[in-house]
Amino acid sequence: MSAIREISSQLEVDLDLIRRLDKNGPRYTSYPTADRFAEAFNAETYIQWVRKRETVGSSRALSLYVHIPFCNTLCFYCACNKVVTKDFSKADQYVQYLTKEIGMQAALLGKDRRVEQLHFGGGTPTFLSDAELRTVMDAIRKNFELVKDGEYSIEIDPRKVSDATVALLGGMGFNRISIGVQDFDPEVQKAVNRIQSEEETLQVIKAARANGFQSVSIDLIYGLPKQTIAGFKTTLDKVIAVNPDRLSIYNYAHMPKLFKPQRRIHDEDLPAAQTKLDILKLAVNTLTDAGYVYIGMDHFAKPDDELAVAQREGRLHRNFQGYSTHSDCDLIAVGVSSIGKVGPTYSQNFRELEPYYDALDKDVLPIMRGMELNRDDEIRRAIIQALMCHFEISKESFNTAWQIDFDQYFAAELKELADYEKEGLLVMSPKWLNVTPKGRMLIRNICMVFDKYLREKQERAHYSKVI
Repeated sequence: MSAIREISSQLEVDLDLIRRLDKNGPRYTSYPTADRFAEAFNAETYIQWVRKRETVGSSRALSLYVHIPFCNTLCFYCACNKVVTKDFSKADQYVQYLTKEIGMQAALLGKDRRVEQLHFGGGTPTFLSDAELRTVMDAIRKNFELVKDGEYSIEIDPRKVSDATVALLGGMGFNRISIGVQDFDPEVQKAVNRIQSEEETLQVIKAARANGFQSVSIDLIYGLPKQTIAGFKTTLDKVIAVNPDRLSIYNYAHMPKLFKPQRRIHDEDLPAAQTKLDILKLAVNTLTDAGYVYIGMDHFAKPDDELAVAQREGRLHRNFQGYSTHSDCDLIAVGVSSIGKVGPTYSQNFRELEPYYDALDKDVLPIMRGMELNRDDEIRRAIIQALMCHFEISKESFNTAWQIDFDQYFAAELKELADYEKEGLLVMSPKWLNVTPKGRMLIRNICMVFDKYLREKQERAHYSKVI
């Protein structure tokens, strides 16, 4: 462990530094990022790689992601892949296709189908009725082996969930729950078309704990219209009072040209740039003062949470669902727009329902595009993973693991990083690269230096701001 490791466990918010260095960039839930995927990678390519996995006798367990795209109301800030509808019959049709895809994936994977991690995301997974949720879980259990102590999570909209549904989810094996709050301020909720009372949220948390859920995670967003420092402080105090195990504080990226719902948000209602930064600093200080550990990016967790423990032990990983403790899993993704990872490949399903259904009607996996990583991609992915999860790099470890000379291989990158070192974001030595406490909030900037595709094509406008 490096001498800087203890220092790096701290976090320092330097607003002047953030203001000067903030720019557009990827969130690095994968490297290369999804915009690099190509349609030349199709279902047949994916099948070949899954068969290679079986041929080499892979003992890797699986992570399973299930995407439910439906929402019955539109949140103006949302940039997720979703289908807004009040026609619940669409869910019944979707479940029929989804269970078919689950069966096709299982048949392709062969005998070893142990699942250590399961996540239902969306959209709103609880748009499905209790019976439909049970149908999907029955299909998963029929086709996969869910290990006893696995991590099984689901995203919840507390406005649409009864105590009975939470009890059902606990009975089906879910043990982690993620709740979108964003902000409790009524004026902010009205401005983003998400009216959600504090009582509704608290009731879902109470029901989750009563039904054996091991972890409660809450999502907040800063930078929303009508937000104020005082108003967000009130939200933070209310959230901390319910004692969630994990918290995510996301930056609202206002990109109305890309996301039509955001056009309903008026520019004049957005907080000023300085106010937004002050809200961020308030959130960081409030959470760390309350005892939460900064995991990275926008994530905080209690010191005894699995994420915090994994970070301390060097086992933390980052994937399409955010931070994870399951770094050695292949990720099988089902549902419209979902993204999976098998071996050195990524694959993404069709993003619209019609082509997704059409492919399954033809008994073809609904894969729209993907990517096969080359050796350089894998090296850079490992670098970015290490930075995003642990804020340090051992050059010797990478030299040994990849048979490279780190300083020579990344000569251009190290030259560029020297400017960040002068800014105080990191410390470079002959054996280590360590991100400083003030550099942790700008970790995406540092990772972007190692992104070959950004270096080759300096086009970052379609990414959100780093902060």
